[in-house]
Amino acid sequence: MTLAEYLMQIVVEVWSVTAEMAPYLLFGFLMAGFVAVFLSPEWVERHLGGRGIAPVFKAVVLGIPLPLCSCSVIPVAASIRNHGASRGATTGFLLATPQTGVDSIVATWGMMGPVFAIFRALAAFVTGLVGGGLVSVLEPDASREPDAADGPRGNACTDSCCADKNTESRWKRGLRYAFVTLPRDIGKALAVGILVAGLIAALLPPGLFVEYLGGGLLAMVLMMVVGIPLYVCATASIPLALGFMHLGVSPGAALVFLIAGPATNAATLATVFKVLGKRTAVVYLVTVAAGSLAAGFALDGTIWMLGELGMPVHHMAHEMTIAWWQHLAGVVLIALIASSLWGDWRRNPGAAARDAHAGTGETGPGEGAVVLQIEGMTCEHCSNSVARGLRDAPGVTSAEVDLATGRATVHGAHLDPAALSQVVQSLGYEVVG
Repeated sequence: MTLAEYLMQIVVEVWSVTAEMAPYLLFGFLMAGFVAVFLSPEWVERHLGGRGIAPVFKAVVLGIPLPLCSCSVIPVAASIRNHGASRGATTGFLLATPQTGVDSIVATWGMMGPVFAIFRALAAFVTGLVGGGLVSVLEPDASREPDAADGPRGNACTDSCCADKNTESRWKRGLRYAFVTLPRDIGKALAVGILVAGLIAALLPPGLFVEYLGGGLLAMVLMMVVGIPLYVCATASIPLALGFMHLGVSPGAALVFLIAGPATNAATLATVFKVLGKRTAVVYLVTVAAGSLAAGFALDGTIWMLGELGMPVHHMAHEMTIAWWQHLAGVVLIALIASSLWGDWRRNPGAAARDAHAGTGETGPGEGAVVLQIEGMTCEHCSNSVARGLRDAPGVTSAEVDLATGRATVHGAHLDPAALSQVVQSLGYEVVG
């Protein structure tokens, strides 16, 4: 093949993955938008206190549908811990939430079939319940009031009357989250995943590694080793898993990657160690490793028993012609991601200018402003969690966090920059400068 033919084949394969995923992603985005609005982190916080396994169960069940990836789940988990959730409930939430999300489950169902999607959701539920339960037994603690280690809280309030004023209806906010915020948050990672999947399909022959890996323990351990340190969100990991399966890795081994990749990365493990302790961090990692291997073997066994009925949809229909509505959905998906990223880029100069003049406006008697430069925020969930944490601090009347520049502008009376920095650090981020 000539270079032009190779390039054309890459374009065809990349577009094939995009068009096949797009209808399921768009529907998943819509569902995720309304889940994010009607099942907010503030609402979750109010239901995770108490002793025993019940808070762990609720944390896992509430976390599974939330569209939080492995970066944005960190501040939410730190926040629910600071607001009184037990160590076990926080661990269960951290384990279950990044593995799934209504958008990733819908996309998994469409690209890999119902058996794969059900196993993925069940794996998130079981690992979260087991890991949270083990932590509750090994390091029991009751629903507690936040202590000094959690950072200053002031007169925190989680009732709806204390929430930020927003005159928009929940439906509008849900649509904005679905088709603006979520595509912006995962757009880059999703595009990279689709590109890699297309490159694998175009340049490497199917079943290349089946003789060496295929299924079994070796392939699953390799997928786990690849997935644990890798930063990848639940939805963007789907095309990568499809690429591995194209090379001959079994569905069970691909499931191991889909569990280990989103559930773990260096930042998550560091935060678990910092917020929940060394023993909990070890339980967390062991639960992910053992749970992913068990789920992988169970999925391979189930598919073997079901035969073609259990095979991933993408592999059964790869040679089928893509329908016109899939092409249309692909165009819409690309337009959404491009629009969100372009809008974010255009906002940067204005945001920087606003932050450069932060604190120069009029304030009330005794009031002032503190500007913090924050590192580590990667999506809107991150900035929202930091803003909520800062608003809970003593003396704070308002706090705005700009994701693009990493700057937080806090207004209030008798503000303590060190205390505000501690709040940010308790959520897993760093204050620099």
